Amino acid sequence: MLLHTVIVLAVLAVALWGALALWFQAPLRIIFVAAWIVLAIAAAIGVIRGTYLPLALFAAAWIVMQAWWWLGVRPSNTRQWMPEVAEQTYGSVNGNLVTVHNVRNFEWRSRTDYDPRWETRTYDLSKLQSVDMALSYWGRPAIAHTMVSFGFSDGQYVIFSVEIRRKLGDKFSEIGGFFRQYELAVLASTEQDSLRVRTNVRGEEGYLYRIQMPPDAARALFLSYLDTANQLRDHPRFYNTVTANCTTIIYQLAKQIVPGLPLDRRLLLSGYLPEYMYELDALSGADSIEAYRRAGHYTQRALANKDIANFSQDIRRGVPGIAEPAAH
Repeated sequence: MLLHTVIVLAVLAVALWGALALWFQAPLRIIFVAAWIVLAIAAAIGVIRGTYLPLALFAAAWIVMQAWWWLGVRPSNTRQWMPEVAEQTYGSVNGNLVTVHNVRNFEWRSRTDYDPRWETRTYDLSKLQSVDMALSYWGRPAIAHTMVSFGFSDGQYVIFSVEIRRKLGDKFSEIGGFFRQYELAVLASTEQDSLRVRTNVRGEEGYLYRIQMPPDAARALFLSYLDTANQLRDHPRFYNTVTANCTTIIYQLAKQIVPGLPLDRRLLLSGYLPEYMYELDALSGADSIEAYRRAGHYTQRALANKDIANFSQDIRRGVPGIAEPAAH
C-alpha cells in the first residue's frame, strides 16, 4: 500500500510538471494538456487497482515528452521580438577601449509611444570610476529588478540589465519562466532609458546604491557582463525564474571576481539584495540599511528631472557614498 501511495504521488508530480510544460510550450496546448491529464489519471487509478498497463503507457509518454523537451524546445535568437529587446548587445575590447554595440537609448513618452534608438558607444576602462546597483520595485517588497550601472570620469554611464527577451504577444509569467517561455538577454542601455522608463513611465519605485569595489574588480565585472552578452549572442539560452534571472546572473558574474561569495536566499528574493550587500560591507556612507534605502530612493528625483541630460546626476543627489554633484 505504501508503495502504491508513493507511485501515485510520483505520477501526480510528473503530471503537474508535464501539464505546465505542455501549456507553455506545446502547439494545440489545450488538447495536449487534456490528453496528458487523462493519461495521468488513468495511470494513478490503475496503480490503485493493481493494474499497471496505464502506468506503463504513462511512463512511455513521459519518455517521449522528455525527448521533446530536451531536443525540441531549444532557445533561439531569431524570433519576432518586442521592439525594446529586438537587438542584442555585444562588444569588443581593444586595450582599455571597449566598443559596445546595440546600446539601447530609447526616448520613452509612454509604454507604447517611444523613439527607438540602438547605438554603438565606446567606453574607456581607464576612466571607469563607479559601480552602482539599481533596484526597481513594482509592488512586492521581496521582488525587484536588479541592474548594475558603470560610471566613467568623462560623464558617461552604461547600465547592464539581465532581461527576459519577450516575443511579440508575450506577457510575463513567473511560472512560465520555469518552463522555457523566454530567452535570456544582457542589455546595455543608457540610464535615461532603462532607469527613467521604470520610474517615469511604468510607475515603478527606483533605488540606487553605490557599490564599493576595487578598480580591478569593477573592470572585471564590466567585462564579465560584456562577455556574457557576447556568449548569448552566439549561443542563446533560456531565462529561468530561479537559476538564470537578473539577480542570480549578477551573482554568477560577481563570484568570478570575489571567490567564496556566499549564497543567500536574498539572491532569489531580490528586493532584499541591499541587506545582503550591506552585510558584505559593499556599501558605505550611511550607518544603517534603512538610511541607505531612504537616501537611495530616487523616484521623486527622477520625476522632478527637467533636463534629461542631467538625469544621472539628479538621481544620485544624496545617495550615500556618492559625492554631491556640482549644481547646474
